[in-house]
Amino acid sequence: MRKYLIFTVFISGMVSLAVEMAASRLLGNYFGASNLIWAVIIGLILIYLTAGYFLGGRWADNSPKFSTFYRILIWSGFLVGSIPLISRPILRMAANAFDELALGGMIGAFITVLILFSAPIILMGTASPFAIRLSLHDSRHAGRIAGKIYAISTLGSFLGTFLPGLILIPLIGTFRTFVAIGGLLLLVALVGLWLSEGFLPVLPWIWMPVVLIILAILGTRGSDKTSQGLVYETESAYNYIQVLEQYGYTLLRLNEGQGIHSIYNPSILNYYGPWEQVSIAPFFNPAPYDPSKVQRAAILGLAAGTTARQLTAVYGNDIIVDGFEIDPKIVAVAEKYFGMTESNLNVFIQDGRTGLHSSPYQYQIISVDAYRPPYIPWHMTTVEFFQMVHDHLTNDGVMVINVGRMDTDRRLIDGLTGTIRQVFPSVHVVDLPDAYNTLLFATVQPSNTSNLMDNYSWLQLQKDIHPLLLETMQSALSNIQPTPQLNIVYTDDVAPIELITNEMILSYLFTPLLGTRP
Repeated sequence: MRKYLIFTVFISGMVSLAVEMAASRLLGNYFGASNLIWAVIIGLILIYLTAGYFLGGRWADNSPKFSTFYRILIWSGFLVGSIPLISRPILRMAANAFDELALGGMIGAFITVLILFSAPIILMGTASPFAIRLSLHDSRHAGRIAGKIYAISTLGSFLGTFLPGLILIPLIGTFRTFVAIGGLLLLVALVGLWLSEGFLPVLPWIWMPVVLIILAILGTRGSDKTSQGLVYETESAYNYIQVLEQYGYTLLRLNEGQGIHSIYNPSILNYYGPWEQVSIAPFFNPAPYDPSKVQRAAILGLAAGTTARQLTAVYGNDIIVDGFEIDPKIVAVAEKYFGMTESNLNVFIQDGRTGLHSSPYQYQIISVDAYRPPYIPWHMTTVEFFQMVHDHLTNDGVMVINVGRMDTDRRLIDGLTGTIRQVFPSVHVVDLPDAYNTLLFATVQPSNTSNLMDNYSWLQLQKDIHPLLLETMQSALSNIQPTPQLNIVYTDDVAPIELITNEMILSYLFTPLLGTRP
């Protein structure tokens, strides 16, 4: 019985961290996965565990029985497995509130779902102090026993850190992950009760695993969200993925669903967004710049391939496009729903910085499209990263970055521009009209904005120039902004991106905005 008690502590520790990881994903699908959300989830779960430790110590002293211990964990496992069923209507309401930017509904749903975790986590927190009390028969060994129990629990927690994100969520989804880990704890507790009390005391609890089995088989009916035009949804190790059909366009949305990551219509190329802006990057070089010089481009943050499709249209099938996308399920969605089947596109399932670092090629264009507040990978905002990009560009190469921003808060633009200017001699700033996006163009050779106008005038006189290129250049010329001259430098050691994006999130939520969101 003592050995099984240790095994139970291991499983309890594993489930406690698995619940925390799954909770971040459950809430991230609806409220985002910024470090603000993570901080709230981790903080509250620690508070729940603290309450469980305190309660477990008192409970164990009042009823130091194996049967009490396992009955507590039976309820904990069942409540964990029930979270998807209870939270589903609340989360759907949250998704609608988020789409409408109804702050009261968003906060209310967020708090309500977090409260759902209180009972199972508090009960789970009683496991370690209860197990110490049941194992303690000689006070001279109290320290050794307590250390052993907490060590076993921590080893279980280590496993629970990886189990949801790497295995369960990609295979069976977030909701069934809760059912699986809750069902595991429930099963272990029922067996423990059987070993300590016999079979008959287990019978009154049999309905619990039956309910979870039914929930696992049937799942929760309908889609996770009630988004207009939902065609497909899935989960990966990185994202909650939605494909929507709206007004004749196929849209890719991720996680909480703010912003469009890719767009597709088989008969339309110009979406008046940030994607087509990448094609004009080389024309910040001195005129006349021959489009045939553009032979290879890299896209860090390929998503569903909108930019790759437009580059192919503008420069022809001879251009080789290397697309780096960390999420393989997004690539699969792109091939099925977004027509991402270009023969000149090489797809690499890698982090953008890592993938570019290992690339043996140099490029005329490198597009960095991985910045969308609050999901800005800080390691792709530093002077070391931009130096690596510079080293992978040809002598006439240009880096273009799509940056989300606020209407009046341009600190992110200022900081990135200052950092880029440490590596590149010239940086040009173009605001996307009617949106909260800014494009930064950084040239290997010194350049000025008049080059773009000169190239535009020259291209108008040439034959076989794709109209998308001319339309996009005209738009960019109308929206060029002064280049900030601040000496801000982000490094691999210090890059306060999270601080800026967190303030942008709070401003976005609490300040009424007009127009298109970033």
